[in-house]
Amino acid sequence: MKTSSLATLAALLAAASMTVSTAALAQDAKAGEKKVQMCIGCHNLPGYQSSFPEIYKVPKIAGQNAKYIVAALNGYRSGDRKHPSMRGIAASMSDQDMADVAAYYENLGKEAGASAVPEAPEAAPAPLKDKVAACVACHGKNFNNTTDPANPRLAGQYADYLLVSLKAYMTDNNPRMGRTSAVMRGMVMQEADGKKKPTFSNAELKQLAEYLSGLPGELKTVPQSRFHSAQH
Repeated sequence: MKTSSLATLAALLAAASMTVSTAALAQDAKAGEKKVQMCIGCHNLPGYQSSFPEIYKVPKIAGQNAKYIVAALNGYRSGDRKHPSMRGIAASMSDQDMADVAAYYENLGKEAGASAVPEAPEAAPAPLKDKVAACVACHGKNFNNTTDPANPRLAGQYADYLLVSLKAYMTDNNPRMGRTSAVMRGMVMQEADGKKKPTFSNAELKQLAEYLSGLPGELKTVPQSRFHSAQH
C-alpha cells in the first residue's frame, strides 16, 4: 500500500468515526476525583514503569481526551486491548465510573493562562515525513489537537510507551498482549497477496515514538503529592 493510500484510508476512517453516534454519559470530574485510587499508584508517579510486556513508562493521562480515556478503558474491559492488570481494573468499573475518571484526568493539571500548543509542529524526520502525514487525519496536525476527542493526544507522551503501543497493534494471536483497533492495525500493517507486512521498520517505529514524544503538548503526569494536596 502506498503512502497516499494510507493517507486516504486514514481520512476515511477518521470521517467514519466522527459520524458514529454513541450515547455519552454525563461526566463528573469531582466524582471522578474520588474514584481514582486504583490509578494514582501508576499514573500519578512521574516515570513509573510497567514491566509487561516489556519495561516502559506508564502513559501520561493528565490532560488526555476524556472520550479517548473512556474508549481505552472499554477496550481493556472488552479484551480488545490485552493487558492483565488494566483489564482487571477496567472490569471493576461501571460506565459511569469510567466517564467520571476520564473527566477528572482530562482536567487534571490544567493551568489558567497556559500557552496554547503551537498549531505547526516541528517537521517529522525526513524518512518518516510521508508516513506520518497519514496520522494527522486522526491525531491532528500538531498531534495534540485531535480531529475527534475519541482519538488520543500523542504529543509529549513517553516515547517508550508509544513504542510498546505501536507494537501492540502489530501483535496477532496472543491472549495476553496486543490491540485490535482496525484503524490502527490498518496504519501499521499492510496486506498484499495475503501476506502482512509492517508499514514501519523497528527503527522507524522507534524514531516515530521519539519524534512524537518530543513535541509540545498538554499531556503530563501530575505527581501524587500534588494530587493529594489538591484534594485538601
